[in-house]
Amino acid sequence: MKPFDVYPLFDIEPVKGLGNYLWDNKGEKYLDLYGGHAVISIGHSHPEYVKKLQEQTASLVFYSNSVKNSLQEELAQKLGKLSNCKNYNLFLCNSGAEANENALKTASFFNRRKKVIAFQKGFHGRTSGAVSITDNPNIIAPFNENNNVQILPLNDEQALENAIDENTSAIIIEGLQGIAGIYEPSISFLQKSTKLCKEHNTLLILDEVQSGYGRTGDFFAFQKANIEPDIISVAKGMGNGFPIGGVLIHERIKAKHGMLGTTFGGNHLACAAGIAVLDVIEKEQLMNNAITQGKYLLEELTQIDAIKETRGRGLMIAIEMPYEVAELRKNLLFEHKIFTGSASNKNTIRILPPLNIGKEEIDIFLNALKKEINI
Repeated sequence: MKPFDVYPLFDIEPVKGLGNYLWDNKGEKYLDLYGGHAVISIGHSHPEYVKKLQEQTASLVFYSNSVKNSLQEELAQKLGKLSNCKNYNLFLCNSGAEANENALKTASFFNRRKKVIAFQKGFHGRTSGAVSITDNPNIIAPFNENNNVQILPLNDEQALENAIDENTSAIIIEGLQGIAGIYEPSISFLQKSTKLCKEHNTLLILDEVQSGYGRTGDFFAFQKANIEPDIISVAKGMGNGFPIGGVLIHERIKAKHGMLGTTFGGNHLACAAGIAVLDVIEKEQLMNNAITQGKYLLEELTQIDAIKETRGRGLMIAIEMPYEVAELRKNLLFEHKIFTGSASNKNTIRILPPLNIGKEEIDIFLNALKKEINI
């Protein structure tokens, strides 16, 4: 048997990670400015994270959700405090797609409706419900096609007002559109969405799977708009590489036994990973670092005339060139040993490093980028 061949792979095999760096099986060192799709939030092999997982592994890795698990309560309390989202309850699962599935299901249970409004260029996952609200026909199988989904232009307030009605269960918006190439909903659009949802008894779901956990400098990207979504989905940076996801559900939405469920979600080892991440983000003030380093990177990038546009906040940044960037990314990787991210916008490089990155690492990237674009 062989792995099912669905991933186009670079001929590199990382075998070790530490901080902002990776090493491959040949001993080559790489600067990681992608974090495996914004997953590595506190740096590779952070000692506090490693210690927490080792201790938990030696104690208890897993038992089912049929018994008490105080680690779930600790994780929920710390997440509520650090995110300042105290009016929510937490359902734990295993991934971003699963978080969005449960978010959509919760909304539909709440108002007994089916219709969902999502947005052009959006990505919410590859599982059945999540992929049906994702604006990419190439990954939607006939089985996933769903007539209850309406996809609108992002930031078009009039289109949203025209589309929402008494059949709309939820509006789902990414805090920043990640895979698309870092496109941001405006403050006005987020506030308008909140107002329309309240008027129509529709739930507002903020997909913070990629943009959450301090990546933008706020704990959640939507917080710049001073709104309170009904549901927030999280994953990626939540476990620093350990599979974990979550759904923050506003306390006005009441739970009942059997409404949601999972075998592995919220297991002891996953919770240990999640707690370690929150502890490090708080102790090392990584949200402040995301603001500082992101501001520096954006300021430096805006001085490079060859760049068409920069987008983003904190350490969720897009660099758009006036040409396709596949060759540029390849050169950065193989010539300069720097990992960067692609986007569905083929002219765009995404920068999604660990939140503890420093100016020194950013300068390494800037020098490599300038060399490749002949500055």
